[in-house]
This record gives sequence, structure tokens and C-alpha cells, in this order.
Amino acid sequence: MSNARDQVLGAVRRALKSNGAAAEREAVVAERLSRGTRGPQPARAQLSHRDQVALFQEMAEEVAATVARVASADEVPDAVAAYLKGENLPAKLRMAPDAELDALPWESQPLLQIERGRAGAADEVSVTRAFAGVAETGSLMLLSGPEAPTTLNFLPENNVVVLDASAVVGFYEDAWDQVRARYGDGGMPRTVNFITGPSRTADIEQTIQLGAHGPRRLHIVLVGDSQGDAPGDVQGDTKGDG
Repeated sequence: MSNARDQVLGAVRRALKSNGAAAEREAVVAERLSRGTRGPQPARAQLSHRDQVALFQEMAEEVAATVARVASADEVPDAVAAYLKGENLPAKLRMAPDAELDALPWESQPLLQIERGRAGAADEVSVTRAFAGVAETGSLMLLSGPEAPTTLNFLPENNVVVLDASAVVGFYEDAWDQVRARYGDGGMPRTVNFITGPSRTADIEQTIQLGAHGPRRLHIVLVGDSQGDAPGDVQGDTKGDG
């Protein structure tokens, strides 16, 4: 068994061109990470930022998420309340202990019952904030932390995610660039989740079932009407290294 393990690890080291000590292997890894190589980038997302936001909404809705557009963050509580009413859900939320969410005018919806912290088995609806949205697939990038317990995105059957339009990027690589710029070396979040639509599986008789491994519904409140191009917009031929 150990011989097979040595063979596998040896193959990995040869592929990395590193057979030396730990310090040498770490140097090889650091060099590879520093290259910033970008994968293939679909032409459909090589757009102005305004069009990337529109594409994000289109792709998210294509995978069964729902999207509500609001002009400003002050409208988020009203949009959340409208969603709950439209889906005949209880006016009770488990919300991330996020300072930006706390700053919203929830008092405009006095019937909402809001509790903060990690989600539990009895929580039906959660409200969280996304770090970024990826236009090429309509995916949300979610980072864990004290202000963003990961359970909120997976335990409740209904996950409402607030996303600023300015945080929509064209490609996955752009989203990772934003994380690195925010956290820097050695300070990355413990968990990064990409979520594309509500949870689904076709394991049972090849029939799509929603909510098998996570939320049955994913509702995105998209804040702001992004004007023009944002920093880091991808336009033209960008298939080379970043």
C-alpha cells in the first residue's frame, strides 16, 4: 500500500518538477500561484459591466433562481417582505450578523421577525450577502466568516441573497482577483462557496429534484443599476494569462 502511495506522490512531484525538500516544493507551488493563469473565458461574458449584470440575472434565472432588482439598498427590506408574501412564507428570518445587512432599514417592515446568527433545523428562510456574482454562469460567490455563517446558505429551504450590482464580474477568475485584493496573502476566508441556483439532484430516477442537498429556493435581491464599465471589466480577447 505504501509503495502505491509513494508512486502516486512521486508522479505528482514529477508533474510539479519538484523532487527536493519541502522548501523547494513550496517554492514551486508559490511560483505557479504567482503566474495568475486564467482559464478559457466564454465570449458571452466579455461585455460592458452593465451587460454583465444583465447576463448574470439571465443566467441565474435560467438555473431556477429568482431575481428582484432594486435601485438602492434601502429597498432591500421591502423586496424581502414582498418575496416572503409572494411565496406564502412566514415573516420570520434568520439573518447573517453582517453590519451591512444590519444597517438596512428593516424597521420599514415591522412585521418581520429577525434573528441573527447560524441557521438551525427550524429556520425556513435565511438572508445573507454575497461577495460577488459571476456573469458567465449566474453564480454567487459566498465567503464564510463571523459575519457570514455558512449554515445560512445550506440549511434553510429558502435562501435570500443580497448582491450589489457593482460586485458582479464577468468570470470566475475576476471574482478570485477580488478576494485576493480584499484579503491579501495569508488572510483568505476559511470557506469559499460558489452557488448556482437552488440545490438540485437527478439521482432519483433521473428526475430533477430541488432542495435535496440545500435550499429549495434561491432568491437574489440585486441592488443598484450599474452604469457603464466597472474596474476590471473584461472586453475583447482576454484568454491569455492574467
